[in-house]
Amino acid sequence: MTRPVLYLIATAAGPTQHVDDGVRAAQAAGWDTCLLLTPTAATWWAESMVELETLTGHPVRHRYTLPGQSGGLPKADAILVAPLTTTSACKWAAGLTDTVALGIPAEAVHLGVPVVAAPFWSTALGAQPAVGRAVETLREQGVRVVFTEGEPHLPKQGAASKFGWSQALDEVERAVGAGR
Repeated sequence: MTRPVLYLIATAAGPTQHVDDGVRAAQAAGWDTCLLLTPTAATWWAESMVELETLTGHPVRHRYTLPGQSGGLPKADAILVAPLTTTSACKWAAGLTDTVALGIPAEAVHLGVPVVAAPFWSTALGAQPAVGRAVETLREQGVRVVFTEGEPHLPKQGAASKFGWSQALDEVERAVGAGR
């Protein structure tokens, strides 16, 4: 029996330094996990990209492919965008899909793929009016935005190594269950 496919999409927020923990948590929950990173997040893992590809068993995507090229990933049954930054939330909500990490979930949610986003940002950044509007816009499109325990955090006090991967994955399970 094949495992369902989860795209774990990480933006350039502190917990992305520990995205391998998120991959392992998803795998432990029974997901065949494919990893996608924003270009900035990919630079954080540049020296360990092979390690991530070995862990997932798939190429790690961080840029669009050329026309006619395959991205090398199986079709997603669900998507988790975690951690999500305020910048990526605002771009995604505005329809700016200049990275594969934003383009895939922006399209997928309108194709019926369950999409969950778990932000990691400070209360100061979250206080920007555009951020709240972005969260509401994403929710209106069908994205399940879930703030894991401790989020948003006080400025300079985010616990990146303690990000709520399990809580975010629980929401993915609920989203998938609701779609059946």
